[in-house]
Amino acid sequence: MRRIGAHVGTDHPLEAARELGADVIQIFLSNPQSWKKPAERADAEILAASEIPIYVHSPYLINPVTSNNRVRIPSRKILQETCDAASAIAAAGVVVHGGQVTGDGDMSEAHSRWRKALEAVETDVPILIENTAGGDNAVVRRTDTIASLWEEIGDLGPGFVLDTCHSWAGGEPFEGLAERMMAATGRIDLIHCNNSRDPFHSRRDRHANLDDGEIPEALLATVLRETQAPIVLETPGGVDEHRADLAWVRAALDLD
Repeated sequence: MRRIGAHVGTDHPLEAARELGADVIQIFLSNPQSWKKPAERADAEILAASEIPIYVHSPYLINPVTSNNRVRIPSRKILQETCDAASAIAAAGVVVHGGQVTGDGDMSEAHSRWRKALEAVETDVPILIENTAGGDNAVVRRTDTIASLWEEIGDLGPGFVLDTCHSWAGGEPFEGLAERMMAATGRIDLIHCNNSRDPFHSRRDRHANLDDGEIPEALLATVLRETQAPIVLETPGGVDEHRADLAWVRAALDLD
């Protein structure tokens, strides 16, 4: 079964999934713009028993590869805390952005820092590293740097999330995209299916609905067909817009 769903609100995620007709969801367990530890959930046992897989997106502030230890160390801490909270709801994975090298650091330092971050986390929940849209020093933007990172950390078993808007904005050609990412990491565990409000190689992370963006729909559909990974939408709008995007995905995959 190819699971298709969306990022939904934190408060009542299973109700949101039923309203959308989603068979996989993604949620935040804390404020994505805060270092604050995720709170315990009263519905943790209900979420853990759900037949709908739940992915957790970690806070956007996490950057385990920066030279600034005032960010790098808290990044490791909140990643551990997010994994702990994700474990309490039996999450299918924790999604974390790849990070940016800062200051005078280089990619080799980023590789060792990612390795140290992964080695420091104790969890039974898979950590899934997501490609990002912009920045010359982004560690998980282009396939060549992604491949170099996985040479360093691949033995630790991290998963990979392919975000279509991020790939487009980051300047990755869509022809053969999934194949190149598979060659770089050996796996694609989840797809964030988003169109882009901006032109190719814009380096701007602004998501659009699937039939209303700069990524040609045929190219977007081809990427979805090149992998069997679950698909999560992170597109704008409410229930109606997300239902339309889910219908677009199912039509693209001939699942109607």
